[in-house]
Amino acid sequence: MIAVILSGHGGFASGIAKAITQVIGEQPQFGFIDFPEESTTPLLEQEMRQKIRELDSNEGIVFLTDLLGGTPFRTASLISQERSDIQVITGTNMQMAAEMLLERDGLALAEFPDQAIECGRRGVTSLAAEMTTKNDNSVMVEENGI
Repeated sequence: MIAVILSGHGGFASGIAKAITQVIGEQPQFGFIDFPEESTTPLLEQEMRQKIRELDSNEGIVFLTDLLGGTPFRTASLISQERSDIQVITGTNMQMAAEMLLERDGLALAEFPDQAIECGRRGVTSLAAEMTTKNDNSVMVEENGI
């Protein structure tokens, strides 16, 4: 199974991870690393390398990061240059992370980035756009949510 490591500024990673657990339950081969303001790049790199050791199943590793050019993205990118079985994706949102955790078993590592980007894009929309795509111009909203 492809291992997924979520990382981002502040409490981004732990917040998304907690929400994912609420919606789809605990996930194997999944970890997160926050990058709080008081942390440093060397510490983040150390934590990322440790998480790789903990989660690596020899089927590939994907880093999901929050912000293009941010420290979590740059650090994961540098680590990925050392191994051909690491992918780095940025601009992560909840929809992308949850869907990819559920769909990763059916994907090769090389397919993961394109699928993740598509999932992320699909999750960015508006009520007006969704209503326009509905034939009867109605949107079902569940009272209790997901």
